Amino acid sequence: MLKATMVIGASLKPQRYSHRAIIRLNAQNHPVIAVGLRGGKVGDIGIITFDQALETVDELKEDLDTITLYLNPQRQEAYYDFIINLAPKRVIFNPGTENPVLYKKLQEHNIEVDVACTLVLLATDQY
Repeated sequence: MLKATMVIGASLKPQRYSHRAIIRLNAQNHPVIAVGLRGGKVGDIGIITFDQALETVDELKEDLDTITLYLNPQRQEAYYDFIINLAPKRVIFNPGTENPVLYKKLQEHNIEVDVACTLVLLATDQY
């Protein structure tokens, strides 16, 4: 069974890349955990808030493989410990989310850093 991808910065707005990533991941049968500012649904995937995610870290980390970020570096700061505690195999930094400070923290915890576009990786079968 495939392990899940967490989309941090999930949006209910269809024009947002995080929204498109959730749909594409789901369409390609990747389990998705969506974390956003507001709860709601993207297709049949529920978006949970950061506070809800914090309450369920231990449950979430069991089946987690990848985190794909859609937050600018300033907004990421609140998530540093959360991401490290989840201990994903890798974190994908999509365009606009590049953050050398977080790269270093992740690498110190043996978490792979991938500066790439999730949508491109999926479209080119490199995910």
